[in-house]
Amino acid sequence: MDGTEDRDRDTEGRARNARPRDGLGRPLPYGAAGVARQPEGVERAPAETLAEAQRLLDAGMPFHAHEVFEDAWKSGPEEERDLWQGLAQLAVGLTHAARGNNGGGARLLRRGADRIAGRPDPYGIDVRALRRWAEELAERVTADAGRRPAPPVDPVAEAPRLTGGGGPVTD
Repeated sequence: MDGTEDRDRDTEGRARNARPRDGLGRPLPYGAAGVARQPEGVERAPAETLAEAQRLLDAGMPFHAHEVFEDAWKSGPEEERDLWQGLAQLAVGLTHAARGNNGGGARLLRRGADRIAGRPDPYGIDVRALRRWAEELAERVTADAGRRPAPPVDPVAEAPRLTGGGGPVTD
């Protein structure tokens, strides 16, 4: 026995952890109430991808938004791969910062910002504003890293606007 017999498996037999997850994608104990997972492999039009990802970001679920972007990069045209991968990295960066992993969050935010840099603003995405949001959040979560750990960020309050402005909505 190699220990894989007891692993959770999906319908195709691939190893897939069936533990419930919280809104930030962290595994919870078996039997706990969790957040519904995003279905994998969904092909959406770009506007649908952006709308679903924005809904998840606004709900404080950036990990789940990352999965929506992952579907877009896997099913979309090759020339858009960097755009969708960069947006996924921004969502995962926010996820890490919300989990309290500020260093990892900042690295992913900067990596995602670099990946979408220089791209036109397709589908109404304000690439420059998103880059500015990511760079400012990365700087803020690491500003006091040498003195004291910054607290986790609030993923709802920090959710970016994917179209028309980049930064969080302020009332």
